[in-house]
Amino acid sequence: MDQNFHRLAHSIWDCKYHVVWIPKYRRKELYCTKRQIVVDTIKQWARIKGVEIVEGHAMPDHIHLCVSIPPKYSVAHVIGLLKGKSASEVMSFGTKSSRMVRGRTFWARGTVSAQ
Repeated sequence: MDQNFHRLAHSIWDCKYHVVWIPKYRRKELYCTKRQIVVDTIKQWARIKGVEIVEGHAMPDHIHLCVSIPPKYSVAHVIGLLKGKSASEVMSFGTKSSRMVRGRTFWARGTVSAQ
């Protein structure tokens, strides 16, 4: 058996997903401090949920992640958690006037498509 498989009580699994998401209106929001906040938040919550980040890139206008998600969590649940927590952290950064300019949404809504 291959060593790359993970084990749970009643299953052996290797589920990897390539996920891309963008800020609302594809604004180039992910620079300097905001990028670091987003990256740190994603790493922290992935570790808490037991999600392994195989590879990830934070571009100025989107995030690329290759994640290994345990089968006990749905992909939508994990990505929703990561997007929600990182948006919350970014929105709490800076002055009130700079946060409220774009409203209360940071990430664009997304759809899941199988490839």
